[in-house]
Parts: sequence; C-alpha cells; structure tokens
Amino acid sequence: MINAVGNPQNILLLGGTSEIGLAIVEEYLKKGPARVVLAALPNDPLRARSVAQLEAAGASKVEIVDFDALDTGSHPKVIEQAWAEGDIDVAIVAFALDGDAEELWQNQLKAVRVAEVNYTAGVSVGVLVGEKMKAQGFGRIIVMSSVAGERVKRANFVYGSTKAGLDGFYLGLGEALRPHGPRVTVVRPGQVRTQFSAHVAEAPLTVNKEDVAALAVSASEKGKELVWAPGTFRWVMMILRHVPRPIFRKLPI
Repeated sequence: MINAVGNPQNILLLGGTSEIGLAIVEEYLKKGPARVVLAALPNDPLRARSVAQLEAAGASKVEIVDFDALDTGSHPKVIEQAWAEGDIDVAIVAFALDGDAEELWQNQLKAVRVAEVNYTAGVSVGVLVGEKMKAQGFGRIIVMSSVAGERVKRANFVYGSTKAGLDGFYLGLGEALRPHGPRVTVVRPGQVRTQFSAHVAEAPLTVNKEDVAALAVSASEKGKELVWAPGTFRWVMMILRHVPRPIFRKLPI
C-alpha cells in the first residue's frame, strides 16, 4: 500500500536489470525504503549486481523472480509470484530488444523476436498487472515507450513500430483502468545514455537515465498519462507528426 506521504511500499520491475528501470526504482527509494521485486531472465549475469545496487540504495528487501519475456505462458506465474507477499503499488515495464536496424527488416527471425519481446510480451504482462491492480483498486504502472514510436522513421522502423504498438496499448490500458483506481504513465524518452543505446551515435536531446527516472516518478505521482524525456521532445514531435511524408523522409533524424 502507498503510505501516508505517497511513497510506494512494494515495487515490481519487469525487466529487472534494465538501467532505466533500476534508476526509476532508485528514484523512489530516495523517498523511503520499499520492498522491490525484480523480474529478470534466469541467466542474466546482471541480476546479482542489480540486487546489490538496490540494497545499497535503501531497499528494505529485494526479491528476484525468473522472467522470460518470450515465454508468455509463464507470465501468469511471474505475476502471481510478484503479488505473493501482498499488493504491488508500482509496476515498471522496462524491457526491450533492439538490434542493427538494417539487419532487422531483412531478418525475419530477429524481427519477430524484437516484436515479441517489445510488444507481445508488453501486452501480456500489461493485461496481468492491470487485472491485479483493478482487483486491489489502486496502483501505478510506468511503461517505457519511446519517441521512436510516435512517428516511425525509416532509420529504425522495426523497433519504432514495436514501441508504437506498446505505447498505444498502455494508453488504452490507462483509460480502461481509470474508473477502477489504478493509473498508467507512458514515458517517451528520446535517446538515453545506457548500454542499450551504446551501439548508436549520440543524438540531439540525449539524456541521462537519472533524468528519465525523475521525470517518470514525478509524472506518475501527479497522475499524468504521458510524459516526454526531455520535455522538449513533446514540442519537437508535435511538429514532426504533421510534416508531410516526402519531406519527413529527407530529414536527418
């Protein structure tokens, strides 16, 4: 249960070794201790380090749950394990795959894998978490989308299309849950300085993961449905959404 001063006591991170996801949890822990459930791949070598990171940040307890995004049949068990010790106040959806953009649209297996992790798995856990939070009558879901999904560009359209789908699903989930108490916040960052984006050149308006975390937590606490990181991207994308396609395809973005 969220305490009297608005701080969550139980946090679930789906994508338990995600740098941005961990930064969001750490942002919450600045406000006070909380029990944290990390849902991560069984063979992820970063699991132990993630646990140690959050313990050092002040978590009262850190638990690990095995989570394979591609194994959607196992997701109900994952969510049941996360809720086993009581209600979850905040669930953070922060897992994704990317790859070489030119290879992805020409490699069927890799393209499908990215789509299944970034979109299908996101829908799978979203339905399950939404069901739990609807039943408990409260809770917040923070989902990491991307400006890449607002207007999908040629340069990374496989990845961008998965984020467009994820974004649309969670905005709709927020509308469906609103009458029942829970709130959903969709976060649309541009490029973030993490290992996930280390393979591409740094773009304009690139931000640190800590900046994204602060914006995500603040927006969720205020009940906002949508936030950009940095906020400037809101106005940039407002313009880009209306640029005619013949011009859009020539832009150096």
